Amino acid sequence: MTLSQLGLCAPGGRDPQITGLSIDSRTVRPGHLFAALPGSAVHGGEFIQYAIRMQAAAVLTDRQGADIAADVLAGWDGALIVAEDPRAAFAGAASLWFRDQPDHVVAVTGTSGKTSVASFTRQIWQALGHKAISLGTMGVEGDHHATLAHTTPDPLTLHRVLAEAVEAGVTHAAMEASSHGLDQRRLDGVRVQAGAFTNFSQDHLDYHAGFDEYFAAKALLFNRVLEDGAAAVINIDSQRGRQMAEIATDRGLALTTIGTGENAMLRILGQRYDATGQDLRFSVMGRAHLVRLPLIGGFQAENVLAAMGLCLAAGDSADDIIRVLPQLVTVRGRMQLVAQRDNGAAVFVDYAHKPGAVTAALQSLRPHVMGRIVCVIGAGGDRDRGKRPLMGQAAADHADVVIVTDDNPRTEDPALIRAAIMATAGPDATEVPDRAEAILRGVDALQPGDALLICGKGHETGQIVGQDVYPFDDAEQGSVAVAALDGRI
Repeated sequence: MTLSQLGLCAPGGRDPQITGLSIDSRTVRPGHLFAALPGSAVHGGEFIQYAIRMQAAAVLTDRQGADIAADVLAGWDGALIVAEDPRAAFAGAASLWFRDQPDHVVAVTGTSGKTSVASFTRQIWQALGHKAISLGTMGVEGDHHATLAHTTPDPLTLHRVLAEAVEAGVTHAAMEASSHGLDQRRLDGVRVQAGAFTNFSQDHLDYHAGFDEYFAAKALLFNRVLEDGAAAVINIDSQRGRQMAEIATDRGLALTTIGTGENAMLRILGQRYDATGQDLRFSVMGRAHLVRLPLIGGFQAENVLAAMGLCLAAGDSADDIIRVLPQLVTVRGRMQLVAQRDNGAAVFVDYAHKPGAVTAALQSLRPHVMGRIVCVIGAGGDRDRGKRPLMGQAAADHADVVIVTDDNPRTEDPALIRAAIMATAGPDATEVPDRAEAILRGVDALQPGDALLICGKGHETGQIVGQDVYPFDDAEQGSVAVAALDGRI
């Protein structure tokens, strides 16, 4: 494939044959196009010299990258493309290089719920007989499997995975669209026919300059990524949701609204909770339905309706979708029941690592619990520090017993992280640095009718301390603690 066939134009009409694409100079081979992209710490222009040494046929970068490598480029006879937005240009090139994408691709953005919505969408499709995948925090799951380093992978990885999925027979794909991925144009070039918006609360303010910038990044799914005439499925229960609906409407997208209000097209009418799930009464365009969902947490109803909206946009009928909803299972690490004590008390694990998510998880668990809620909570290091006291406050407001412990401290002093949470976690909060001990204490505190919610790490199987990753699985630790305290081991 030539450079021009990838949608790129080099000065002087140079149009070399391209043998592959690289964004990592270590993977460059003779004839490759190397994308030297701006980074948060180092500009890819620093690595142009290595790409040229490995005989790259073309380099794509911006003016800053070209200036960084000016001396090397001066004596090079390859094709240099200087783009105003090299990320977008490279995403388009990756799309043309790999070509194949599933017939139906949908994406979901929002602060919380992305993984569940993508998974539920994929599960519905599979139950209806479609070959489907979901892509995001959990990697690639469904009728094709792959690991991913990021919730929304780089364009090279993303388009490769989509093409491989098509080769495996996949026709439907549901993707998580993170604010980082949208801001960095990782989804550009993907033919997305429907997008969903779940909710909006504080997160990633270590990356985004503020709430407005964070919201604007989420909005890129609707005002840039979605194809013209695509569908938008938006939760309008919040002011930010209504704002996103206006953006979608202004773009001319086909709008489907979800929520509890009278204006919602997919409307939650009522929920009844018990220890293993919930009965959900909802309406679709005014027609009422009742289904049993084996899902813990009231917020899951919103996630299910968002998934339903995406499936409707992809062409499936409401009746067919509703028929398979009782088959849905929770995503690993999302309000996951991992163990139950002999006295009936339950242990749950959830990925909630943001103030809004902690509040939502605890509030949603409350109707399922007759006794007290014990909460084990921490916060990650080298991330948004402003949310730590908010997380402590969320736990204090909505849990009966709070145990503050380490999450992934990374390179920060874990004691300082815990102190920021303890400052607002209430006078009776307990500080237990060792996470395994904290979980053990939480399980030990459970009385009949109580429940323990272990927040923060969800599906993760490692704990990051310094630069090292140590094996650690909240679900496993909770299960082992129950077995040990109840004399099963």
